[in-house]
Amino acid sequence: MAGPAFRAAAVRVRVPATSANLGPGYDALGLALGLYDDVVVRVADSGLHVDIAGEGAETLSRDEDHLLVRSLRTAFDLLGGQPRGLEVVCANRIPHGRGLGSSSAAICAGIVAARAVTTGGEARLDDAAMLELATEIEGHPDNVAACLLGGFTLAWLDAGAARAIRMEPAESVVPVVFVPAKPVLTETARGLLPRHVPHVDAAFNAGRAALLVEALTRRPELLLPATEDRLHQEYRAPAMRESVELVNRLRADGVPAVVSGAGPTVLALPEGHGAADKVTRLAGEEWTANRLSLDVAGASVLPLAADGTERGAPE
Repeated sequence: MAGPAFRAAAVRVRVPATSANLGPGYDALGLALGLYDDVVVRVADSGLHVDIAGEGAETLSRDEDHLLVRSLRTAFDLLGGQPRGLEVVCANRIPHGRGLGSSSAAICAGIVAARAVTTGGEARLDDAAMLELATEIEGHPDNVAACLLGGFTLAWLDAGAARAIRMEPAESVVPVVFVPAKPVLTETARGLLPRHVPHVDAAFNAGRAALLVEALTRRPELLLPATEDRLHQEYRAPAMRESVELVNRLRADGVPAVVSGAGPTVLALPEGHGAADKVTRLAGEEWTANRLSLDVAGASVLPLAADGTERGAPE
């Protein structure tokens, strides 16, 4: 295959936050949320320039170690070759280290941008290949599937290859996220999980995960029992005591609530905007409560204004 040609114009990619697991769907179920990172990528004559605003602006690297840049580079290799130089501008709104898929967003943004800036990129790297590449970089497919596809996703590995299906979440569900001030490393949260679990707990979660597919797509009145979990949340409690306590408190009030991903953010799934408004008032001052929309588009390439600035970027 001949080396690729690159577009002269910049491309803008928007990627959503995601919540994985959703209670019983450990490492399989994901939900795309209406909170977004925006990335603008342009092929330059030489070098690498990275500009970051918002989340992580003071801590993220601005060189080849940046996860988004590494994802760009890996995708360009699959697309046939590296550009001479890159200019990358990141507007980050997804909190880091909070269980809302910030790393998946960076990975997917890099892959989608690399394909978009490469002439004929879709023919060289199709959607299935993007999911496999994102999963290879991330290590598991649940968040990246939801980020790429939007909506409610079920992801799995088939002979080592990532696969996913997208479902339409019920429009009446209004996600509310409770974000704490301090992060928890995914490695820390995963390290607390036991190597073996009781058969009765595995069977319980299998049933609840199946119920969750029905509840989140067609019968949201079943979300409270459908989001019950016995495989990971209580095991992770030592790393996020406040999160598990908030989940239990919300559930005692009849609110479907789970630890988002590896935590420590808590995700509630009430029905209707009125119920969502009430739920946002149930957390204490140590939490930032945000009512979000459901994202149904997934990672998207959006237009730039004539002067190269973003058009329609979220506040």
